Amino acid sequence: MSKIKIDKDLLEAAVLGGSFYGGGGGGSPDTGREMGALALSLGDPYIVDLSDLPADAMLLTVSAVGAPAGGGRHAKAYHYLRAVEVLLKYSGVKIDGFITNECGGLATVNGWIQSAAFGLPVVDAPCNGRAHPIAVMGSLGLHAVPDYVSMQAAVGGSLEDGTYVETFVTGSIEKVSNIIRQTAVQAGGLVGVARNPVKAAFARENAAVGALQKCVTLGRAMLEASGQSPMRMVERAAEVAGGTVVCTGAVTRKNLETRGGFDVGEVFVEGGYELTFWNEYTTVDKTGSKAGSGDSGRLATFPDLIVTLDLSTGLPVSSAELREGQEIAVVAVPEANLLLGAGCKDKALYRTIEQATGKKIL
Repeated sequence: MSKIKIDKDLLEAAVLGGSFYGGGGGGSPDTGREMGALALSLGDPYIVDLSDLPADAMLLTVSAVGAPAGGGRHAKAYHYLRAVEVLLKYSGVKIDGFITNECGGLATVNGWIQSAAFGLPVVDAPCNGRAHPIAVMGSLGLHAVPDYVSMQAAVGGSLEDGTYVETFVTGSIEKVSNIIRQTAVQAGGLVGVARNPVKAAFARENAAVGALQKCVTLGRAMLEASGQSPMRMVERAAEVAGGTVVCTGAVTRKNLETRGGFDVGEVFVEGGYELTFWNEYTTVDKTGSKAGSGDSGRLATFPDLIVTLDLSTGLPVSSAELREGQEIAVVAVPEANLLLGAGCKDKALYRTIEQATGKKIL
């Protein structure tokens, strides 16, 4: 089995590229760096290709679930490891590796701490090659498998604050995922999650195989451009991802509300651009200076990747962190240029995004 040893250089590239593919969500890159560094201090985490594993190898999805702007967050390394222990205890399943649910500043390093602690590989087969707002989208299309029973464990919160919680739930993907999201709310905003063990053969057909390497490749390209200018970093990211720079300008207004475990709102950028987010960015529209001016219209729609990057640094900035007056660039990458898992390809799930954001998605 070929192994990719994780080191500090790979960590930085993975976090940076993952932040881009987070599309406004996917967790904090600072937390991703912290968790990645902790994994390196705990042991020797490593990555393998899915093709290195036998068809019957069992893979466990690990993730964080919550609202990025939620206050009182207490998802620590212990929570992520304990979630795995809880799932293994109550499911009786033997696992052979970990996969992340999505790509993002934190999500791209999901499984690294678990790899270091349990001595099992991180497998380059994320459930989705971009971040997504609905947990079901990171469940490999299992919601469409007749009579499938989901198994999920979530751990988070603080004993000191009285918010600590451990949950193990079985049932339909949709119902269980909703319970896990509410567990995150009760824990103060974020929980570590282990869920839905599947065979490698199933992942080959339904995961975003190779998405981790895609994050690392893009991150390295941005790091190489960092010695030139922030705008060059933005341009290189767009080039490598197969996207375009939609606009540049100052954030004139931002509306954000955290409800039901999600950050929901809009961002307005000078020049008549409006972005909608539900954790991740879901739409970007050019509104035009006047009604009927001819330059109005939708420019990108989820699952197209929409990314905001700080023009003072060239780094991706999430929907939760974006602030009014900040000079940003907006990049859009079409769906055709993304690695998407089966869960994100189910257009029926997009109705929920429409209901949450009030924007037409389908």
